[in-house]
Amino acid sequence: MSESSTATKPAPQNSDGPANRIRKDLFPTPFSKEYWYLAACEMKSTRMLVLAAVITALRVGVKAFSIPIAANLSITFGFLFNSVGSMIYGPVMAILASAVSDTLGAIIFPSGTYFFPFIFVEIAGGLLFALFFYRAPITGLRVILARFSVTLVCNIILNPLIMIPYYTLYMGKAYNFLSLPRMIKNLALFPLEALILVVLFNAILPVTNRMGLTFTGNTKLKLNKKEIITLIVLTVVSALAIVVYCLIVDLI
Repeated sequence: MSESSTATKPAPQNSDGPANRIRKDLFPTPFSKEYWYLAACEMKSTRMLVLAAVITALRVGVKAFSIPIAANLSITFGFLFNSVGSMIYGPVMAILASAVSDTLGAIIFPSGTYFFPFIFVEIAGGLLFALFFYRAPITGLRVILARFSVTLVCNIILNPLIMIPYYTLYMGKAYNFLSLPRMIKNLALFPLEALILVVLFNAILPVTNRMGLTFTGNTKLKLNKKEIITLIVLTVVSALAIVVYCLIVDLI
């Protein structure tokens, strides 16, 4: 498998760390030594460190805001800054930024008893977005799959796994891992969040590519017919899932 779409010779040095920003390598997958070399080089860039600090501050700041959709169902905006930041500075810095974001969020906007393992949910989200978006050819399908992967891994699998010991230690009761309302809730939000990401990337990619912050191979997300149909179907499924969720909550 070819490791990237361009040459892979080590980049020269400049005043802002390795000149990986001069290179416009695109990688169809993250399974490449050169991919991780360039991602690690972002840690030596003053520009990327400052940008990561700004995006992390924004991620923490929006933790207190949400838009209610139904009872106990609301959409938050942290994933927007998370996805954009991970796309710009890659998986290595995304891990660090996510850890800082979770810690600061717990301090500034505490919600219940602090439980350290929840930091891995935030880290997993940043890492997954980076693996899908950093130096990758961005398409509508890739955006949809990225959002679905984060929903599945972080919200449906990892978060409940951590909730089990949390409930045992701090609440003295068992936690239901296979919770139908929770699964429906996450499935209901996924299509809407994927659509928001597509709109956001369409707006910012021309700017970030022009500034040399991203290398996506295109400046606009042009959805093909299958991707448009997929989003429409997912939106309908989302609406139905919200209705079912509300009915279940009312019955409970």
